[in-house]
Amino acid sequence: MAQNDTFYTATHLMAVTAGKVLKDNKSVFVGTGLPMIAAMYAQRTHAPNLLLIFEAGSIGPQMKTLPISVGDSRTGYRAISISTMHDNMSFSQAGWTDYGFLGGAELDKYGNLNTTYIGESWENPKVRLPGSGGGNDVASLSHSFIIIIRQSKRNFVEKVTFITSPGYLDGPGAREKAGLPANCGPIKVITQLGVYGFDDKTKIMKLETIHPGVSIEDIRNNCGFDVIIPDNVPTTPIPTREDVQLLRELDPTGMAIGK
Repeated sequence: MAQNDTFYTATHLMAVTAGKVLKDNKSVFVGTGLPMIAAMYAQRTHAPNLLLIFEAGSIGPQMKTLPISVGDSRTGYRAISISTMHDNMSFSQAGWTDYGFLGGAELDKYGNLNTTYIGESWENPKVRLPGSGGGNDVASLSHSFIIIIRQSKRNFVEKVTFITSPGYLDGPGAREKAGLPANCGPIKVITQLGVYGFDDKTKIMKLETIHPGVSIEDIRNNCGFDVIIPDNVPTTPIPTREDVQLLRELDPTGMAIGK
């Protein structure tokens, strides 16, 4: 498996794969950690004109190394503007944000994310999670969004406890019925096991590529719902040595990609 390879890890693979989804001359609302390193990787390789937007107010930076968070002063390096959270959230509301990047504690087959609580009730949760932050805004109003998440039966669940950030809710047309913009929603789910898209007709998650060394049985054993698995699933392309070196230069302390 990739984890045992001498030059790249599953985290490197996730970051590079996520970065490759981002296209040049587009805008992306970036979160802390792997979403940030993936966006930086894209900007340094195939998408030099990718516009990075941060919740804390920075727009269009060209960062040298990975910031600690979206509020780190390094997110302002060579930025075209440093504004406010209100303004940057308003960009999504105005329809100016092409991509969003999200993670979560729970994910269901329609791409709904929970970062609020786990348990029987809000009043007495088993686990209290950080909440939405800008997650609901990004999922609701970006033209599309990408999910990066570690996959297991614990967090790939049949039904999320709470919908913090809406995917396709309960199926085709549900986002529009809820008043969200048409033709928007999650486009990719990237895990340590594979890459998923969403079926056009049902909006259920569909396996697109499987990472090297991972089996279909691994996919099923780490999923709490029936994901669509085609008969022939290609293998996810691995990072190059140059990709891995770039990630290490962008994240010298290993905050997101590890050592």
